[in-house]
Amino acid sequence: MEINCSECGKNILFDENRGSLVCQECGLVHSEKHIDQGPEWRAFDADQKKKRTRTGAPMTYMIHDKGLSTMIDWKNKDIFGKEISAKIRGQIYRLRKWQSRIRVSDATERNLTFALSELDRMASNLDLQKNLRESSAKIYRDAVGAHLIRGRSIEGVAAASLYAACRRFKVPRTLNEIAEVARVDKKEIGRSFRFISRELELNLNPTKALDFLTRFISELELSTDCQNTAKKIIKMAELRGLTSGRGPTGLCAAAIYTASILTKERRTQRKIAKVSQVTEVTVRNRFSELIENLDLGINLKKK
Repeated sequence: MEINCSECGKNILFDENRGSLVCQECGLVHSEKHIDQGPEWRAFDADQKKKRTRTGAPMTYMIHDKGLSTMIDWKNKDIFGKEISAKIRGQIYRLRKWQSRIRVSDATERNLTFALSELDRMASNLDLQKNLRESSAKIYRDAVGAHLIRGRSIEGVAAASLYAACRRFKVPRTLNEIAEVARVDKKEIGRSFRFISRELELNLNPTKALDFLTRFISELELSTDCQNTAKKIIKMAELRGLTSGRGPTGLCAAAIYTASILTKERRTQRKIAKVSQVTEVTVRNRFSELIENLDLGINLKKK
């Protein structure tokens, strides 16, 4: 907030060396011994600033109350690490019980508690990073706020929120992979995803074959040369319009199979299909389309 000088009307600046408010035009001192409301420490980058804050743990969407409430530890030890007596242990046990009841007070908080624990479990199984987990929890909270959970299972909407976050951060995870760690089937996750993405207007871009390339190449233990060749093949297919109406994982698998032949690092169609979670028939069909429409120097009759 800018303060104007009472004499000349110009802006007043804070002199950090003297702790006073001084007019930058006429030099009038408006206040001396001004109290600095900031911290007493200095930080030279974002990490130092985050570590030196004394405002408690950061807020998180992964806890139903965003981590703002207190918690009573389940270890029966005092502040010095000593075991507490049996009498006090009984009191602490009752305090824990009431504290857990107070933290979850209504149906909405119970819903969030269960759903967020499911989100964390699925994200842990898929080894997803923290920012993606926070984004999926935010999407689920928005769905609860818009009353989109009624008539749908909590697990289905939670899995759909996780899939939407993966799409937002361009993390290559398919519906099949989400369904493997979720407690609902693929169709229900797909229905819930389409519903919440439409109602919440998420505007997520379609998944592309290139999004899966690095991961599939790594799991197949192929070289960087093979990856670059597969990337060129996918881009050529996009220019020719071969990606329209085709699944991105199937096209990526076919491009990797073609690149493995060109770079003489051949992998079997069965192994590539297993990694990309498509059928061998899909790999063969996409491979045939690539050979027929692109000049790759491969004779289809010999393959």
